[in-house]
Amino acid sequence: MAHKAAGHLPGRSCVRRGRGGAPPPASPGSRSASPQGAEPRERRTGAGARRHGQPQPGALGGRGAGLHRAAVRRAGRRHDRGGAHAHQAAGPQGSRPEAEVVRVQDLGQTGGHNPPVQNVRIDPNSLSFNMWKEIPVPFYLSVYFFDVVNPDAVLLGQKPQVRERGPYVYREFRHKSNITFNDNDTVSFLEYRSFQFQPDKSHGLESDYIVMPNILVLAAAMMMEDKPMSLKLIMTLAFSTLGERAFMNRTIGEIMWGYEDPLIHLINKYLPNMLPFKGKFGLFAELNNSDSGIFTVFTGVKDFSRIHLVDKWNGLSKVNFWHSDQCNMINGTSGQMWAPFMTPETSLEFYSPEACRSMKLIYKESGTFQGIPTYRFVAPSTLFANGSVYPPNEGFCPCLESGIQNVSTCRFNAPLFLSHPHFYNADPMLAEAVLGLHPNQEEHSLFLDIHPVTGIPMNCSVKLQLSLYIKAIKGIGQTGKIQPVVLPLVWFEESGAMEGKPLKTFYTQLVLMPNVLHYAQYVLLALGCILLLIPIIHQLRSQEKCYLFWSSSKKGSKDKEAIQAYSESLMTPAPKGTVLQEARL
Repeated sequence: MAHKAAGHLPGRSCVRRGRGGAPPPASPGSRSASPQGAEPRERRTGAGARRHGQPQPGALGGRGAGLHRAAVRRAGRRHDRGGAHAHQAAGPQGSRPEAEVVRVQDLGQTGGHNPPVQNVRIDPNSLSFNMWKEIPVPFYLSVYFFDVVNPDAVLLGQKPQVRERGPYVYREFRHKSNITFNDNDTVSFLEYRSFQFQPDKSHGLESDYIVMPNILVLAAAMMMEDKPMSLKLIMTLAFSTLGERAFMNRTIGEIMWGYEDPLIHLINKYLPNMLPFKGKFGLFAELNNSDSGIFTVFTGVKDFSRIHLVDKWNGLSKVNFWHSDQCNMINGTSGQMWAPFMTPETSLEFYSPEACRSMKLIYKESGTFQGIPTYRFVAPSTLFANGSVYPPNEGFCPCLESGIQNVSTCRFNAPLFLSHPHFYNADPMLAEAVLGLHPNQEEHSLFLDIHPVTGIPMNCSVKLQLSLYIKAIKGIGQTGKIQPVVLPLVWFEESGAMEGKPLKTFYTQLVLMPNVLHYAQYVLLALGCILLLIPIIHQLRSQEKCYLFWSSSKKGSKDKEAIQAYSESLMTPAPKGTVLQEARL
């Protein structure tokens, strides 16, 4: 049970269009509006440059000496041709950067700010398919055990005292198999999981012994509470014969992955359908080298708004563990990836088979992970609230104090409860009833950091606790005088962070390149403006010189004679060795 609650918190996303999310992206077949708007602008810009560069009719007219006017006209034609050639060369260069800016901007959007939907949907041809099939985030399961320090005193009615042991860290491996694409825009798959102990990351070994409640004995005693006294006495005799006690001293490996117990064989012999397992019993035995059931989720190929949402789990559209339709609903994703284009109004919803319910996380804040922008999602205070505090959770009852969820109906009726570690964010009475608990937000709250554009998890830390409700049962001597208490068994953290080559590739393609292209568009735009201004300025200066010749022809005859003499001197080859000086008009 533990794992899915943790392992599939990377799961459900209710990023649906029309629910406060980002506007729906353009369809794959639609064309960007930017290039369409850029083409007319490019043509207008080129035409405008040519209009400015060409001399206006009559600009060089006026009265002047014939030679003077001819020289001016020839100069004007030379400048005219030069300006035209300059603009024929500069026009495309001046307009091309503008068109490139649009394409670069569009590429930047497709690369990181607004990836095409065909690249994020579940499709073997999409860029994210392999990432969906094999999530490139190494996950670690860290387990903390509550070692009961005073088991004999607990049997006498005293308050239990626990000591936290761990973490015992396991590398988690996942892979999808039996991937089948269906005709209704869904895909079905099984996800297998296995765990490998990591001694270098652990504070202890699997051979360490700890004292814990005997879940089989105490759970069976709770189930017999309302049975006839004769059956209780028979059970007490059976426990004594088999050597069963209320507390047991076993290794970490046995508690995690299972141990042989004669009580299991006895129950399976006379009550064959009572327990869901036939061999060893362990808290995580069902999760190692196993799958979490057949998930059928929407691919988003035909309807992108439903991408990653669960259609069915093990062929069911809803479960029947709880007492209301709302609590039995299978909502959200399977806990693999999230729908893209998230907003702060987005919430993450997912279905957890081991918790037997759907859960929802809420947005807390935006941040960055290794330079990659992320949204952080956390558990609301109502996640495990009881029905009196949060009425929608009434279907999960019978409830005890607020902040713990009764999961007995989907766990062979054993009085097991799910909560945050150390009863964080729960009724303070729960932590006060057990010595050695110190709930705090920094160590015991969960979070998920998601890249909002792609919906891919960057960093996550999911922390949950499993507890057992115990008390003395009249007629069953093994329970002694135990006072009613919710006693923590283990709490676990499933953490994962993108690293190594996948992180570098993700950062380069979705952060670095879009930023480079974003600034490159301004550089290209500035370059285009410069290329447009150079021939315009050049033409204006040539027109100014011609205007000076024309205006000087209106002055006195002495000036005319000086100008004509100067013009003739320009047409007469200079004697060898003569130094020409500029004439100032």
